[in-house]
Amino acid sequence: MAFVDTRTAARFAADKLSKVGLFETEHMFCDLYCLEAGQAQKLHAHAGATKFYFVLEGRVRVRLGEQERELSRGELAWSAPGEAHGVENHSGARAVLLVVMGPNPNARRA
Repeated sequence: MAFVDTRTAARFAADKLSKVGLFETEHMFCDLYCLEAGQAQKLHAHAGATKFYFVLEGRVRVRLGEQERELSRGELAWSAPGEAHGVENHSGARAVLLVVMGPNPNARRA
């Protein structure tokens, strides 16, 4: 087991959203997504994995399939396997999301 202070782990990039890996196992990964105003993650899907976005700071617009909703601090959205999803920061401030997905698509399977 390990401990992570998400308040000091955030990193931002001017050109695109920044993904900060907090931890990864064969079962799941946990990242921070750090978005400057105007940055986005394009709509995509994962065939065999569930993913969630939990807003730690700021406001974002999350799309899940045909639904779209603005989320703020303390709110969570999750996508089922195969469901298209993406996130955009249309606010005028930075946003930080805790993002977890399992099973981990990056894990090597035997």
